[in-house]
Amino acid sequence: MTSNWDVSSLPLIITADNPQTTLEEWAFGNREVIKQQLIVSKAILFRGFRNKGGFASIADSFFDRRLKYTYRSTPRTELDQHLYTATEYPKSLSIPQHCENSYQRDWPMELLFYCAEPASKGGQTPLAEMTKVTAMIPTEIKDEFERKKVRYTRNYRPGVDLPWPQVFGTSSRAEVERFCIENQLTYQWTADGLRTVQVCPAFASHPITGDKIWFNQAHLFHISALDRASRKMMLDVFGEGGLPRNSHFGDGSAIRPNVLEQIRSAFDRNKVSFEWQRGDALLVDNMQVSHGRDPYEGNRRVLVCMSEPYSEFEPRNSSKPAGATSGSSC
Repeated sequence: MTSNWDVSSLPLIITADNPQTTLEEWAFGNREVIKQQLIVSKAILFRGFRNKGGFASIADSFFDRRLKYTYRSTPRTELDQHLYTATEYPKSLSIPQHCENSYQRDWPMELLFYCAEPASKGGQTPLAEMTKVTAMIPTEIKDEFERKKVRYTRNYRPGVDLPWPQVFGTSSRAEVERFCIENQLTYQWTADGLRTVQVCPAFASHPITGDKIWFNQAHLFHISALDRASRKMMLDVFGEGGLPRNSHFGDGSAIRPNVLEQIRSAFDRNKVSFEWQRGDALLVDNMQVSHGRDPYEGNRRVLVCMSEPYSEFEPRNSSKPAGATSGSSC
């Protein structure tokens, strides 16, 4: 049994009427109700339930299948099969609002966060409704992004950002090449390591609601996401073409920093926050709601699992095209 079915809140908070009720048993027995409610409420926080078997058993009570975090953009640790720590950025930094894997051609529809230990101060996971964010971005900006799409460029080097074996989850060049071909990434092996380029749409349509949603990470990948000192250092060392990551329009033209500031503002003006409590579980519709992280103090430990894979594109044949070599682009 639960209470607090207030559909006007984000997240919707469902609390246990009986503290002896385990989240695993309740969630497994109410899967269909939860899925239906998630479409309406967009994010659901489960609070006050007893945890019988840890995050793995909770995840399995919600999902039939956990997804592997492939083609990574942030550092995290895998604790169990496809169960991860939340992004491991320094606690003094904010993580901007984003939808998970929205820099790719496919993504998880649902995310499940679990608070094993809340921060002593800060460390909230702000949420923002993406229909509201999308509506707040100026029409001329949306029109330009829809026409041109977004181009993500990444240069992988040892000791800078994430190395390519960690990003792709393999030390095999052949496996990386296969992934790039199947997912329409252009790749090139370089003297320093690897360079990839992928062009993705700036919008995606939710498969159930039909809402057309701003769904990309141009504002995270762009060099302007860094502070002034870090931008100067990166450009001095690597030059614009050699940055660990950057974003442009799909035709290669520059995205103006003032445009990205308006996008970031749309996210920030729609953020809502809650205070984590130990044992909280947060289920998020990854297309309807973005998430981030506030700076914190203490030993915050939030875990995450992804599920419900979705894609809006047809993968290429995984066989290597005739004439392609491991040192060329494809």
